[in-house]
Amino acid sequence: MKKLLLLCCMIVLSGNFYAQETTKTTKAKTETAAQKKKAADKAKAEADKAKATSGKAKEASTKAKKESANAKTAAKKEAANTKTVADKEASKAKKEASNAKSDAAKAKKEADKAKKTGTKTLKETNEKAPKVADKVTGEYNGKKVYTGPKGGRYYINKNGNKTYIQD
Repeated sequence: MKKLLLLCCMIVLSGNFYAQETTKTTKAKTETAAQKKKAADKAKAEADKAKATSGKAKEASTKAKKESANAKTAAKKEAANTKTVADKEASKAKKEASNAKSDAAKAKKEADKAKKTGTKTLKETNEKAPKVADKVTGEYNGKKVYTGPKGGRYYINKNGNKTYIQD
């Protein structure tokens, strides 16, 4: 009998334990609905602010477009002016270059005439003349061999430098 009484108490208590509380859930539902409504109102207010700022942004962008168009036209005018100046300078440079070419051609013709009519000069060689009058003492590989003031023997190579010969 004690067992039956304990079993009944447990059933009664467990039924109470699993019962739903309707008043708390309805309060929670109304609170969440109110929060949702507040959030929707805030979102709507932010959307209105965004619309207002977007209108200002559109005005600013149109102003910027106008200013950039003005700047482009000014830059085009300036580029055209600099191009004409550069063209004038280029034509002057071409004239000067052609004058220089003609002067060079005239000088070359005169030099050719002078060569033809003038007397023959000494035989030209690739060798440089030594600065000090050294004595020519022989030949080495087809080059003249010079003897310096201290007795050193050398010849002038194709670069015009002294190349000393060892005995």
